[in-house]
Parts: sequence; structure tokens; C-alpha cells
Amino acid sequence: MMAKILIVEDDHNLGLMIQDILEFKGYDIILSRRPENTIQDIIENDVDLVLLDKLIYGVDGTDVCKKIRNTKATANIPVLMMSALHDARKICLKAGATDFIYKPFEMKIFQDKVQELLEEIKV
Repeated sequence: MMAKILIVEDDHNLGLMIQDILEFKGYDIILSRRPENTIQDIIENDVDLVLLDKLIYGVDGTDVCKKIRNTKATANIPVLMMSALHDARKICLKAGATDFIYKPFEMKIFQDKVQELLEEIKV
């Protein structure tokens, strides 16, 4: 069984590109543009990994990440946050992100990060 990955990203083209690349690798992808549904999406879809944008439709992804960490059912789900903001890494990791990647990212590095995070939880 392949890992289920939830992508929370409001850039339509980037979201679809990430989805295509990860589906090609065999992952099961749920693409969301609604950060307020993240906890529900994780639980309902039995998600293994969350890819979370730092800024989504005016919502701060770090707040979403904190909610993931503070919800018993989702607290241990790995979260890979992404942003183009130069100081975002420290902020995202402090909010509970498992890892961070700067946008725009090299797809190979991105895929490697996703694979590493999933291997750590043995999916």
C-alpha cells in the first residue's frame, strides 16, 4: 500500500504539478486548497504525510501546523512545510513542522524529502 499524502497549497499550478509528480511515484494524493479543513482531511483520509504551504489564502500555515500538533489524532503525522519567505524555515520548524523546503524547489530534492519523511514512519 502506498502512502497517502495531503497537499495543502493554494497555488493551483504548483499543487497540480506536485500532485502529478507524486502520483507518478505511486503515492495516493489528496489536494486541498482549504487549510481550515486540514485536520478533518487528515483524519477522514488516513493521511501519512502533510505538505503544507506557509501562507494559504491569508491563513498562516504555521497556525495549521500547530493545530495538527495539538490534535491527538494528528499529532504524530509528519508535516513538510514550504515557503518562499526567506526567514520561514525557523518559524515553521518552531510551529512543529517535521521538515521544511524553500520555494521554488528542485523537484528531485523535494521528492527525496518526501521519501525520507515517509521512510521514517515506515509507510
